[in-house]
Amino acid sequence: MARPLILASSSTYRRGLLEKLQLPFTCHTPHINEEALPGEAAQALAQRLAEEKAHAIANSHPEALIIGSDQAAECRGRILGKPGTRERAQEQLQFCSGHPVHFYTGICLLDAHSGKQRSAVEIFTVYFRQLDESQIRRYVELEKPLNCAGSFKAEGLGIALFEKMEGSDINSLIGLPLIRLIDFLREFGVDPLAD
Repeated sequence: MARPLILASSSTYRRGLLEKLQLPFTCHTPHINEEALPGEAAQALAQRLAEEKAHAIANSHPEALIIGSDQAAECRGRILGKPGTRERAQEQLQFCSGHPVHFYTGICLLDAHSGKQRSAVEIFTVYFRQLDESQIRRYVELEKPLNCAGSFKAEGLGIALFEKMEGSDINSLIGLPLIRLIDFLREFGVDPLAD
């Protein structure tokens, strides 16, 4: 692949997902404000941040293809952020207990040279089991999901929190919708399966 591919993220989860495609890439941290705008819906937030992340890297890498991605989780009309503390993680999980949580993962592929971009939002829903306080406390103690939107890691013990999951790409739940990204990369002439 002649053109540099950049992941506009410092997320180890996204980096690990992109490594599955076995394409050479680098990571650069976009410095943007990730706060929701007043009244902004979770889906709009995820798309806006994915696009802003890609564009934040474009000026310093004008020949690159840049991947921006961000995620917003929503339960019962409330956007769930990264909890940061055990107490907030436990509160989030109690709030989600017995309810569906919708994850909106925005993806943007930007050709920094031409300005052409493709973007979309993938939706993945997890249905939480009814959880008691001791189960929630034990989960947070074991997994320490303090930097995860929704306070869980689906790729780990978080699976024990759910009754079922619905969506077209499990990778979107973890933070990078690879199926959609592959579609976009092919439109820009990059195929992970090409010789």
